Amino acid sequence: MEKKPALLLVDFFSLFDFPDGRRLGPLALRAAREAAKLCALFDHHGLPVIYANDNFGNWQRDFPALVDACRRGGGASAGIARLLAPRREHYFVLKPKHSAFLATPLPVLLAKLGVDQLILTGMALDSCVLATAMDANSREYQTIVAHEAVAALPDRREPALQTLQRSHTAELMSNAALADMLRSSAPQTE
Repeated sequence: MEKKPALLLVDFFSLFDFPDGRRLGPLALRAAREAAKLCALFDHHGLPVIYANDNFGNWQRDFPALVDACRRGGGASAGIARLLAPRREHYFVLKPKHSAFLATPLPVLLAKLGVDQLILTGMALDSCVLATAMDANSREYQTIVAHEAVAALPDRREPALQTLQRSHTAELMSNAALADMLRSSAPQTE
């Protein structure tokens, strides 16, 4: 049975004004470069791209305002905003906690889009990406983590990847493997 994938970008838009934010910023920028390649791939195939971003406790800010704040923030924030600026056809949800599923409209959006496979990117791998992967798996989505497009502090990265693998929560794939998967499942034109 053919799967309909969606690309989920978790918490890339941040001002990195939290403990360890200065250390995570450059790692997130590196992951964002890889995520941007996946965005282009999903756009090329006409597949959904969804941003799930923390609202950072600001219940009056919307996603476009957060993206603008990051553009003005300089450093990794601005670099990520340049790389991953959402397009008009992209979707977004703001989340109040770690998982993109908790108290958000994401499950309804995925159902409306007919999605049954989630490709996860974002930060932090050991926190919000991991929580989202576990929730996606418990909702029976085929869950894949694009391991080149996720960021975590160095001492937390490998344990988080091992948790995903050992628990069978998510499959880990490279960008190249994901590109091959999308090419092989794309409708053939004559």
